[in-house]
Amino acid sequence: MSDQASPAEDAAPDTSNRALLRERDFLLFWVARFVSTLGVQIQSVALGWQVYDIARRTHTVGESAFMVSMIGLAQFLPLFLLTLAAGETADRRTRKLIVAVTLGLDAISAGVLLALTLSGSHQLWPIFTVSVAFGASRAFLSPASSAMGPMLVPRPLLPRAIAWNSLSWQAGSIAGPALGGLLLIHSSATAFGASFALYLLAALLALMIRKPTKPEAQPGSRMALIKEGLAYVWNNKIVFGSISLDLFAVILGGATALLPVFAKDVLHIGPGGFGLLRAAPAIGACVVGVYLASQPIRRHAGRIMFAGVAVFGLATAIFGLSKFEWLSVGALAVLGGADMLSVYVRQTLVQIVTPDAMRGRVAAVSGVFIGASNELGEVESGAAAWLLGPIGAAVFGGVGAMAVTALWAFLFPELRKADRLE
Repeated sequence: MSDQASPAEDAAPDTSNRALLRERDFLLFWVARFVSTLGVQIQSVALGWQVYDIARRTHTVGESAFMVSMIGLAQFLPLFLLTLAAGETADRRTRKLIVAVTLGLDAISAGVLLALTLSGSHQLWPIFTVSVAFGASRAFLSPASSAMGPMLVPRPLLPRAIAWNSLSWQAGSIAGPALGGLLLIHSSATAFGASFALYLLAALLALMIRKPTKPEAQPGSRMALIKEGLAYVWNNKIVFGSISLDLFAVILGGATALLPVFAKDVLHIGPGGFGLLRAAPAIGACVVGVYLASQPIRRHAGRIMFAGVAVFGLATAIFGLSKFEWLSVGALAVLGGADMLSVYVRQTLVQIVTPDAMRGRVAAVSGVFIGASNELGEVESGAAAWLLGPIGAAVFGGVGAMAVTALWAFLFPELRKADRLE
């Protein structure tokens, strides 16, 4: 017999979009992610508008903007406290069940917000209480969902699957704010009711996944496994550098927390315009996401990621200075596209270098950083708006994000020199 490999054995694996679309469980996961993102975005639009509207009855613009930012802090605190334990849980338990249960808890949160709205309550403390509960459920959802995705596709398809997975989130982030703005025109209750239904649908889709999503059992105590995950992130400079860059850049450049203020008191464009502003970053991100899904990055990944973060900061500063709706929407679209580019590179690098048995814990640490960047970014933006005004806060954040990019490029040369996403 000949020792030569057959042509079929020599052939490269199929990594096309068509091959990805043949993966039934990944498609279910993709749709569930889109539907749940749609629910989150609708709820976020309605929640931000409702809190700002209630606060403006008795407070100034700056004080009301700060109260809107407190929604992010309320969600981040349980995320920070629970995420490491949640990551360890995702590396021991069936991941699709964790996803389904947490989505069901999200539905309960939306249902409570619906009940509060229908009751005519004008108090903020119940809303912040629900936000804390929502943050707790998301603490467990994020690492389980991030770790489950790579289990549903062959490894050669992973970079393309990550691009499509990001695209599902961005597609929901486009449709969600726009739909949320339209639903707000009718009522906040309608928006919260829509989120409730979407969370339940996403949970059902997750339960329909057939592939096993329970990782191999890991020896050691819960605390030992958590320490192992933290040590891995700290010692792997590509992982640590990429997620910490996202943390500090987005904390400083988190202009989206100020969108209710810009819509109502700077650009004067009302709830419909607010929905458009909320959708603009996702529109830009979706355009870039579609391109990356068809043309994945082949070379110079690290430099491309740093360039994306720098453009993100520049677009944030331009948004802050804009007095025109069209320019504000355009700047937010560029901001979203640049963020999508950097997120795609970061997620692909982290997923490729991390073994499956540790993905839940690494995703948990990443989730803490991402949660801190999003939620603490809202707090920073609210506090800066209180001190500098909304325009000054956005400009300060954009310039700060560009400065962080330059500093991280110096501190993490391994990340800057990262080349192929393989």
